[in-house]
Amino acid sequence: MEKGKILVVDDEGRMRKLVKDFLQREGFEVREAADGSEALDIFFSDKDIALIILDVMMPKMDGWQVCREIRSYSKVPIIMLTARADEKDELQGFDLGVDEYISKPFSPKILVARVEAVLRRSGKGGDGGEVLDVGGIHLDKAAHMVEIDGRTVDLSYKEFELLAYFMENRGIALSREKILNNVWNYDYFGDARTIDTHVKKLRSKLGDKGDLIKTIWGMGYKLEA
Repeated sequence: MEKGKILVVDDEGRMRKLVKDFLQREGFEVREAADGSEALDIFFSDKDIALIILDVMMPKMDGWQVCREIRSYSKVPIIMLTARADEKDELQGFDLGVDEYISKPFSPKILVARVEAVLRRSGKGGDGGEVLDVGGIHLDKAAHMVEIDGRTVDLSYKEFELLAYFMENRGIALSREKILNNVWNYDYFGDARTIDTHVKKLRSKLGDKGDLIKTIWGMGYKLEA
């Protein structure tokens, strides 16, 4: 059963094939574009595109231009690929509404995991997006409710958002910066150690299930279930 249609945009044919093969193996339908102009033609003619994987450096029209054009019409999830690990580029991408930013070279398996996580966050991932069940933790976004074995867990707003982010990205190592950017919506300029404080409180409130939140030393956290 196909999970959704992904548009892969990259001027390198080998890169497109690599990404396409891994996505198709996981049940996604894939369309390809070799440059930005072709990508826009496909996107505006195919209303079923669930997510776009978009390279930055391309002929005719680069990834930034494509992103701007699409964002003026649509909120479709976009994952940007770049050969440059430049913080300014990354910030520009987030300003344009990019959902994820991955530097080349990358693991295709990690890219697929990111695709699935972004689709879950956007509510297009097949699990409805509003209700999450991971490792015995039941989270209902609409009702803003968390239950463990039928017992309601009382969480603060940020604790709830943090848990939802962990559950949406289960199995993926998340840096403190990425957690701040996504849970605090890029508007927090304080000490990243606030994450540690919230995680400590969240673990305590989850009881035995708190052990599912693993510490990645020197980086951040990961929810394993």
